[in-house]
Amino acid sequence: MRIAALIVGIIGALVGFIGSIIALIIGGIDSAVGGGEQIIGLAFAAMVMSIIGLVGAALAMGKPRFAALLMAVSGILGVLFISVAYILATVLLLIAALLAFFGRKETRRTGGSPPP
Repeated sequence: MRIAALIVGIIGALVGFIGSIIALIIGGIDSAVGGGEQIIGLAFAAMVMSIIGLVGAALAMGKPRFAALLMAVSGILGVLFISVAYILATVLLLIAALLAFFGRKETRRTGGSPPP
């Protein structure tokens, strides 16, 4: 399940990155017509969350508990920052977090004698 967490986490982080770019474009258009710059700041924050989610996905194999925490926080904060543009990424990152968390008990047996 750790490999699935890695793959789903990477896809979720990339989708979140695309969502934050869309939010940046919308914020730029809003700023050009006289709107506030708040959307741009939140889109940059969501981009940081995507990077944190990508780091969490990369850690899914070695440190699954910490990876699950990073991906869950990234998904939740990302959707709080830019809402609709991050929903799909949130779903994918939360699924990856669950896969990493529950897959942490997997052990590899590489031959030798069975454990006592």
